[in-house]
Amino acid sequence: MRTTPAKLLILSAFVLVILVEGRTVLAFFGIGLTPLETVLIGIVTIGALIVWAMWPVRGAPPE
Repeated sequence: MRTTPAKLLILSAFVLVILVEGRTVLAFFGIGLTPLETVLIGIVTIGALIVWAMWPVRGAPPE
């Protein structure tokens, strides 16, 4: 594991904040995202974060 579960939780929370605020910022520029699109982007982003976190570090002993 590349990070601790606590750090992973904090990173997930930051991703959620960035998604919500990013949707607001994009609305100022006339780019509309539906809530469904935002949820799908969030699922993909958090999924990639979890895959990265669980991927074993090269050269590290298995846990």
